[in-house]
Amino acid sequence: MSKEQQRIRIRLETRKWGKKWTIIDGIDSKSVSLNKLATQLKHKCACGGTAKNEQVLLMGDHRDEVHRTLVGLGFPQDNIEVQ
Repeated sequence: MSKEQQRIRIRLETRKWGKKWTIIDGIDSKSVSLNKLATQLKHKCACGGTAKNEQVLLMGDHRDEVHRTLVGLGFPQDNIEVQ
């Protein structure tokens, strides 16, 4: 699946102990290495996180920074939904 066909969703979730997590899903793991993407985003946002279950999880609220980074990596802005 090409980058143009992927519907990416960036959302904020409050988990245990009131910690905020930025969840990025909808990225096709066959065409993009989620581990590499998670590493890039963690460096860019200066936070911890992981890639698992077809999602990238980042500690904290980084929705705007993630959106800018994904657009910079070549994902179409129209296909990225920030919630």
